[in-house]
Amino acid sequence: VQLQASGGGLVQAGGSLRLSCAFSGFTFDDYAIAWFRQAPGKEREGVSCISGSDGTINYLDSVKDRFTISSDNAKNTVYLQMNNLKPEDTAVYYCAADVDRGRSYCLFLGYGMNYLGKGTLVTVSS
Repeated sequence: VQLQASGGGLVQAGGSLRLSCAFSGFTFDDYAIAWFRQAPGKEREGVSCISGSDGTINYLDSVKDRFTISSDNAKNTVYLQMNNLKPEDTAVYYCAADVDRGRSYCLFLGYGMNYLGKGTLVTVSS
């Protein structure tokens, strides 16, 4: 299993970014993929999750109505569209994955997933 996040950068508050998580080594139909973030001095937190197994999608309350997760099976990529970004969204964003059949990882925003990719830095200026 390999995961590679990209698309981070510097954006002003109110702006948008689209993160991509390119994955390989597994079939999305059997897995769930989640986005996590970790801000300086803070614990890593689950942001959003999408299950290829059962179609579940879930979001952290603070990003609902601003972030949208989606998948493109043909490109083996999961996206996180982030709109109306706020300074508190500044963090390193990671994507994670694990087998999801019978596990419902997305109900818990991906906590416990065993495969984690390298992150991409998102900086939102005020």
